[in-house]
Amino acid sequence: MIRWLLWIVAGLVLGGLVHLGSIMALPHAASRDAYARLASLVPVNGFALLPAPTPEAAILPFMDPAFAVAACRYDLAKGPLKLTVPVSQAYTSVTFYTRHDVAYYAINDRAAGKRSIELDLMTTKQREDLPDDEEVTAADRLIVESPTLTGLIVARAFAAEPSLLSAAMATLRAAQCKPQ
Repeated sequence: MIRWLLWIVAGLVLGGLVHLGSIMALPHAASRDAYARLASLVPVNGFALLPAPTPEAAILPFMDPAFAVAACRYDLAKGPLKLTVPVSQAYTSVTFYTRHDVAYYAINDRAAGKRSIELDLMTTKQREDLPDDEEVTAADRLIVESPTLTGLIVARAFAAEPSLLSAAMATLRAAQCKPQ
């Protein structure tokens, strides 16, 4: 009886390890991840509005039709980026993802406290190479460190009513993601 119980426990542990291993490997093995889906629609180091989702199709999973969405594929190989996203009437958020869809930073209009979300995106090495300037303090300049050279920046603007969706889209058209 105990022998069978040990076999069952060993099988459950092995099954759990295989399950965890496959979940951890899936983002690196997927061929149609968000970065690959947006490669033909979004320029490198520039924002582009994404088409609104329909019941039949959406470019990215779990897109909400009440949000206008713009994306920027970034490449920090040639230097840091300056990001500027105007704030919409209702709610605006910006989320940063690595090349393999891992979110590492997010900010919204309430946290920015201005009429636009402005920040610098760079790698840890690029940040270390910045000159130590006492005139530029942390309060003057928000710097986000990317763990990878490439990735995605997704900006979302909420439209409280369907008639306000065009205003939210106009807000995101003014978003910029460009080299410094």
